[in-house]
Amino acid sequence: MHLIQVDSVQRWMEDLKLMTDCECMCILQSKPISVEKEEQNELILSSQYSPCDNLQLLLKRAWIISTELTRIAQKLEKNRWQRVHSMTVRVNCHVRSMINEYNTFTRSSSEEMHQLEKLLVDKCSEFTAFTERCLQTEDEEVLKSMKSCVNETLTTVAQYFGQLIELVLTLEAQNLLRQIELSGSLYVTELAISSLLSLAQEGAHLCRIIAKEGGVVALFKICRQDCFRCLYPQTLRTLASICCVEEGMHQLEKVDGILCLADILTDTSHSEATHAEAAAVIAQITSPHLTFTQHLSSFLENMEEIVTALVKLCQEASSGEVFLLASAALANITFFDTMACEILLQLNAVKILLAACSDRCIVDTPYSRDQVITILANMSVLEQCASEIIQGNGVQLLIEMLFEKSSSGNPAEVAACERVQQKAAVTLARLSRDPEVANAAVKFSCIPRLIKLCRSPTERNNSDSVLVACLAALRRLAVMSPDGLEDSDFQQLVKPRLVDSFLLCTNMEESFV
Repeated sequence: MHLIQVDSVQRWMEDLKLMTDCECMCILQSKPISVEKEEQNELILSSQYSPCDNLQLLLKRAWIISTELTRIAQKLEKNRWQRVHSMTVRVNCHVRSMINEYNTFTRSSSEEMHQLEKLLVDKCSEFTAFTERCLQTEDEEVLKSMKSCVNETLTTVAQYFGQLIELVLTLEAQNLLRQIELSGSLYVTELAISSLLSLAQEGAHLCRIIAKEGGVVALFKICRQDCFRCLYPQTLRTLASICCVEEGMHQLEKVDGILCLADILTDTSHSEATHAEAAAVIAQITSPHLTFTQHLSSFLENMEEIVTALVKLCQEASSGEVFLLASAALANITFFDTMACEILLQLNAVKILLAACSDRCIVDTPYSRDQVITILANMSVLEQCASEIIQGNGVQLLIEMLFEKSSSGNPAEVAACERVQQKAAVTLARLSRDPEVANAAVKFSCIPRLIKLCRSPTERNNSDSVLVACLAALRRLAVMSPDGLEDSDFQQLVKPRLVDSFLLCTNMEESFV
């Protein structure tokens, strides 16, 4: 869950209410205050919360319980019985609070749900009583024999808890999808899609649940109805989240999702926001990091239309975010099928991408440049690409990318800068088989920069992949222009085997340069 990634103080502030509730429950021995039913509901959970807020509260409570169960196992391993018991009491209270809170805002509850709730509460009570007995025993042998029973009970509590959360989330997904499918109201449908997006953003497991319950089918149904056009961007954003899992991809294929996305991208009456979100779905389902894209056979049938629309979106993008989504989709497609590179050449994509890079308002981050250089690197295997690069002054851009540096120091941005440097060197190495490109590279001082990247680890952020790419590019340029290297550089970086030069450069100290 993304909750783990937030600042620790902020995390504590958010959990404070839950934790104080827990302490109150401890004092009251988990017994509710005796008031009228409606008033009790107001005490436990204010009616001002929306269903999305209620679900977030449930997920936070579940996260706390899950964390506590893990900590109990750790303390149990160290035989810290006092801590084990106090944490068990706390888990017991959190479980009861979670069940009470959920039952205040849920509209439907099944027999299976009631059974699981009872099993979990009973097992938590048994667990608490068990650990209390352990506190009263000082005999090491008896404690040792009881430890396995405690472990077994802890495992059972975790199992029941996992099953209950799975069922709750499944019921919530079903409820939201029922609202999307049956409601003709824009307002209700928008709220349901928003809640579904929040659910999907909690992680891959939630996306699997939504996909299995027919989420992809329901959302594409929205995207095929003109009366919901204003909801297309939000709907497509939700689809992009769900399609990160295999179940989502299979559902997309079954409902001809690719054809629907192609229709949206090629329909000029749609807004730029809708086109951008459709591009985001394409980027997701063609990601080279996914291992389950092979079944997207229908993508090949619509690839030319999709690529054409994405190139147009790159050319007409009004913001850096739109360009990033469109170029990311194109970059992934060039991995997905080599025919895409030939289509891009026919569409003058090289010229369009190079022109975009000169506009700092459009290509404004290392992430965008990463997408552009990925496309150029994959296109550079085609011989016709060299002349396109020369005509668009692309060699200068490639050399500029060898100087890519992170301004923030953010790890993700630093990694993006490394990818830019590596792919720029790879592209130069491939294109330098053309003498005209090689001469232009030498003319614009490419060789000194490549040598610097090889010899100075900090220039390449200690990246081995950048080093290998730079050595390969340097060797290609050295063949075309041997006069551009000093003898020491030639002897150390070009003449030896690549692996020997690599080992030499990785062992260099900064003071050596």
